[in-house]
Amino acid sequence: KIFRSATPWVRSDNRKSKTRGERGRTIQNRKWAGLFAIIVALTVCGPRAEAQQAVRILRIGILIATSASSVSARLEAFRQRLRELGYVDGRNIIIEYRYAEGKLERLADLAAELIQLKVDVIVTAGPATLAAKKATATIPIVFTAANDPLGTGVVSSLARPGGNITGLSVMAPDLDGKRLELLKEAFPKIARVAFLWQSGGSRGNLALTEMEAPAKAFGLKLQSLEVRGPDDFATVFERAKRDGTQALITTPNPLISAQQRQVLDFAAKNRLPAMYPASEFVDAGGLMSYAANYVDLYRRTADFVDKILKGSKPADIPVEQPTRFEFIINLKTAKQIGLTIPPNVLVRASRVIK
Repeated sequence: KIFRSATPWVRSDNRKSKTRGERGRTIQNRKWAGLFAIIVALTVCGPRAEAQQAVRILRIGILIATSASSVSARLEAFRQRLRELGYVDGRNIIIEYRYAEGKLERLADLAAELIQLKVDVIVTAGPATLAAKKATATIPIVFTAANDPLGTGVVSSLARPGGNITGLSVMAPDLDGKRLELLKEAFPKIARVAFLWQSGGSRGNLALTEMEAPAKAFGLKLQSLEVRGPDDFATVFERAKRDGTQALITTPNPLISAQQRQVLDFAAKNRLPAMYPASEFVDAGGLMSYAANYVDLYRRTADFVDKILKGSKPADIPVEQPTRFEFIINLKTAKQIGLTIPPNVLVRASRVIK
């Protein structure tokens, strides 16, 4: 009886002991499972969090001597190429814009603002390049559409620029002869050409000096229309009228670009054949332009920026030159001012506005 009565007690105690053991193991397993989950979470999420913290927003400074509207299409091409390379404004880059609106004396202060913002690279055009170079010797600078980077001392060599600067040249000196050639071919009877240029610009008197030789080669008498500021245009235009100017040619220059309307109105009112240094003049009503494709140059500038942001030194990146040139004719303007463009000239045009 004792044995019988004891056996159920022993079995019952074993069951309780077993239940307590199972519960203990379950709790222990849960602890291990929770610990494992934490480890997995740290393993998976940790690097992601670190990666998110490690992503630094890059700043690109844009320093332009003219207005925003004058380079809007060019800058859009620049941004589009940046997007193709993986840079999106507001996401992993911030683009800071500074425009001098044709007032070259503002460039130094605008360059200083970009430096204070601690931009990673500065993109410039025209005389803004020299202003940026004077402002910093450490922040990389990429110039686009520079008229004569070697002649103006921006770089020491096209193959190895040196310092903190590189970019693309428009080869302006080499284009002067071509512009005069096309102007003379379109209007063979012209003999006196007014040359509109800015003294005191980044190229100094080089613009005038380099235009004299090709003018002489084509039998053209060059009349210098020198301007220093916006108020000079009316005066030089009046003098050109008195002197019997037969045609007009201008140099690439931020002041002249900023006064585009004055220039176009002068040519139209006096029915002058005119050759301009950029397509924007013709799109706005000018007669003809022959120049590098500036939109293409700005697009290629993004590749320079990409190389620098990835660690390349500007000093080791060769200066590149244009690969695409455009001869644009505005036939609508020609008809309005009573000029006829010969067929042999029309067929050479890259684009004709009708």
